[in-house]
Amino acid sequence: MNLRENWRIVMLVVFVLASTFALFGPAGAPDAGANNSSSYGAATGPTNLQFGLELAGGSRIRAPLVGTTAEDLDIEQGQRSSIRQTVGDRLNVSAGDVSVVLNADDGDSVEVLVENVSEQQFRAALTEAGLDGEAATIRGGVTAQTRQQTVETITAKINRGGLSGGQVATQRSATGENYVVIDVPNANTTEVLNLIGDEGEVSIVATVPVEADNGTVYRNQTVLTNRQLEDSQIGIAQTNDAGQPYVPITLTEDAARNYSQDLVDLGFTSSEATGPQSCRYRQSPEDPGYCLYTTVDGEIVYAAGLDPGLAEDIESGEFETAPSFIMQTRSIDEAQRLQVNLRAGALPTRLAVEDGTVLFLQQSLGDRFKWQALLTGLIAWLAVSGSVFLRYKNPRVALPMLATAAAEVYLLLGFAAAIGLPLNLSYIAGFIAVIGTGVDDLLIIADEILNEGEIATGRVFQSRFRKAFWVIGAAAVTTIIAMSPLAFLSLGDLQGFAIVTIVGVLIGVLVTRPAYGDVLRNLMLSEEQRD
Repeated sequence: MNLRENWRIVMLVVFVLASTFALFGPAGAPDAGANNSSSYGAATGPTNLQFGLELAGGSRIRAPLVGTTAEDLDIEQGQRSSIRQTVGDRLNVSAGDVSVVLNADDGDSVEVLVENVSEQQFRAALTEAGLDGEAATIRGGVTAQTRQQTVETITAKINRGGLSGGQVATQRSATGENYVVIDVPNANTTEVLNLIGDEGEVSIVATVPVEADNGTVYRNQTVLTNRQLEDSQIGIAQTNDAGQPYVPITLTEDAARNYSQDLVDLGFTSSEATGPQSCRYRQSPEDPGYCLYTTVDGEIVYAAGLDPGLAEDIESGEFETAPSFIMQTRSIDEAQRLQVNLRAGALPTRLAVEDGTVLFLQQSLGDRFKWQALLTGLIAWLAVSGSVFLRYKNPRVALPMLATAAAEVYLLLGFAAAIGLPLNLSYIAGFIAVIGTGVDDLLIIADEILNEGEIATGRVFQSRFRKAFWVIGAAAVTTIIAMSPLAFLSLGDLQGFAIVTIVGVLIGVLVTRPAYGDVLRNLMLSEEQRD
């Protein structure tokens, strides 16, 4: 075989080998410290395929978040701490249960993350805090930022909790209510609820060098306790205009006062303590310099120095009037992990499980669904095979077509195994759709090439193949455009169906369809005709 002429077939073989490695090679374990929105299903059996709740059994919890939100407010950056304190005092709740969200596009918001807050009391508290309480729009529920923070926190806890992983997402009901949906394969509901409620002990500790008779020793002092951080507002990980990731923090007035005094007493506001190399923990843990450690259950998870600008504000007393600062990181992933660690696994607010649904699916039932899904896919492939043989009655045309369709599904399975996609029934429906659309495109290629008369030369073959490829290429673009909204919107099971369909179409257009054209050319033309 001329490799130059048949490079598409070679590319298909390479993809098949890569899929084989993804399916049967060494499985890569997810990073337990990673905090991301993607999730890991339960990998069982001889392959690295991971299965979601419907095919592996497990627990699903669907519940709203407790809270009341006032929107369409106008809030200045320096007001955040005083608003949280005033609203908290007026409603007789902790300042840690009041969150201020600044959003220039949609208006600023204040949310109270406890139950039984009346609209009248909330408006009065906003007015006392210096806001236009009467003009505010008040609704039940929390902001999108709080929902996203909850998803990231639960995802990190599941990945670290010794379970087989899970899937956490937000979902909007037909009535407009927002829910958090948690799917954890191979786990009962008690395990999941206990894991979600489990919290660690977090604190920020300052370490400073002190000269002693035997040289330099380091003194550690806690400057923000677990309780003070619980009452603080830990913002969502984000990036500034320069692309620098960070986590914003707003302290209560009492915490800010104690934090400032401790840092001044320890010498953190001096020029020596705020230089570019003041904290050397990453380079030299034994000789870290002036560092602020974030610790969870006594373990250091983040270390950084004090920003010179923040040191000036602390020294002048300005920080106590606007006690907000940021903790910068090297990547957005590190910022997301820091955000979760600062909360020590505590959710921003409580999941109202009693107002949602809790489902436990036994593993035996999941296994039955798995075999039924496999049988359905096999029946679909056999039905297509019979139709193709009845139409062409030529094994040289039909067999490569069916083998190409099977290869397409195999590549999709390899893709799912490689990225740790937890397969559910919606994904299986996508696989069946890919079989149908894939064979349909192969039929277009075969009909265009065989039904236009005798194929005398390789040039005639290529002309007819290009004509057919334009048709299936246009159809692929249409399919991708139609499925894209389903793939990117939080529409539950429809999202999985759309993702598999889009990836299957791309694999077909870029890999399997061109390879089928080369196979058909080799079978239908002699070597002299191909030249």
